[in-house]
Amino acid sequence: MLNIVNKTDYKDFTDYYPLLDEYYHRTLEVLELNDDYDLSVIICGPITIRRINREYRHIDRVTDVISFALLDEGDPWSFDERVELGDIFINRKRVFEQAEEYGHSVKREFVFLFVHGLLHLLGYDHVNEEDEKRMFALQKKIIGDLK
Repeated sequence: MLNIVNKTDYKDFTDYYPLLDEYYHRTLEVLELNDDYDLSVIICGPITIRRINREYRHIDRVTDVISFALLDEGDPWSFDERVELGDIFINRKRVFEQAEEYGHSVKREFVFLFVHGLLHLLGYDHVNEEDEKRMFALQKKIIGDLK
């Protein structure tokens, strides 16, 4: 189950919430996983995500997305036979900036950052070239030709 929390004063992503649910299920389908997960997506601003990045990752800069996976910490938290994956923080301002920078829609960038964060929660990473190729290929397969 996907829980979306908007910590900003803006409501411009509300129309895209159903897309997150759609791409959540598409990700599980591509990875051949059952839908027995709970996770949260928190939409925040640059000040909040910089603070989180500094406090938890010891990197004092703004970023676009941060994932906090509970599965990395040993036994996953389970509620009623569902596994709590963790949280994905998406920087609203960077969604707009990166959409313009990469020449695609805000919708596509928002979904891309969500899928990227979700893959991190599911144990994928891009710390080396081989892992990066695998993760980025999955992102491309999941997102497809979303405009």
